[in-house]
Amino acid sequence: MGTFEFFFSFYGLVLGLSVAVIATALATSIQHRAQVRMGWLTPMLALFVCLDIVSFWSNAWDSMQTLPVTYGLLVASLTVALTYFVACSLIFPHQIVDGANLDDHFWSNKRIVLVLMIAATLMSYVLTTAGNLRDPAKHFHIIDQGIGVALYLLLVGLAAQTKRPGVFAVSIGIYMFYYAITALATALLPTIGTVSAS
Repeated sequence: MGTFEFFFSFYGLVLGLSVAVIATALATSIQHRAQVRMGWLTPMLALFVCLDIVSFWSNAWDSMQTLPVTYGLLVASLTVALTYFVACSLIFPHQIVDGANLDDHFWSNKRIVLVLMIAATLMSYVLTTAGNLRDPAKHFHIIDQGIGVALYLLLVGLAAQTKRPGVFAVSIGIYMFYYAITALATALLPTIGTVSAS
């Protein structure tokens, strides 16, 4: 195992735990579906966050391979991964109360979840940009990624601020559609490489 693979196994472990937190909470909510009203907002947020983590994970593999593995990189990456973990832990309530409506939990926590997602994306972009600036071959990727981050800020920022379910659904739905198209394209044509924005 090389140095980067060793680093990425640590990084991927925390991101994997973030997905596990969502999966466990979703399973618990389904198990108690007779006692709670799930609605569609919380599951949509959970699905978006899972897709976002996969995109982020893929992009990190592509962008960080040229970075020197140092203690500073480990700390910065841990900060990003823990930000995702905290966001994931807020999507579903930790305790299921009989008669609860997950929409209430959604509106209480949606903004902070998405703000944390934005923060993780910005931290990652700054980290990879700083590490790849000296490599001219990476400059196009930095610009391409920057455009994606700008679109991410626009749509996810709008979803974080809105109090209207329809606006949330459209803004997050656009990005989920982008992720779905990207997944399909890279599955059918793997040689085109990673096309990730966050």
